[in-house]
Amino acid sequence: MFDEYFLKSDLIPAIIVEDSTGEVLMLAYMNRESLQKTIESGYTWFYSRSRMKLWNKGESSGHVQKVLSIDGDCDQDTLLIRVVQTGPACHTGSHSCFFERIFP
Repeated sequence: MFDEYFLKSDLIPAIIVEDSTGEVLMLAYMNRESLQKTIESGYTWFYSRSRMKLWNKGESSGHVQKVLSIDGDCDQDTLLIRVVQTGPACHTGSHSCFFERIFP
């Protein structure tokens, strides 16, 4: 069903966006299994490159991401996932992982 997204790599980036605001919450990586689990459960699953295993966002914190839609990009190698975020998305406690201003 979505094998074309894994032709270039076994892991693909997934950009997670808060549906109500359009704010980018985080970027994580998915493999075939995590994408399938996300589709089946309706909640985000990712592949941890550092731990080399699947993880369910909010599994331990309770800060889950209810999936509203998944779109693929024009090159079929990146996903955009719109969610309803419960609690902060970032492990630091910030709502978004993107809070470090670099420029200007």
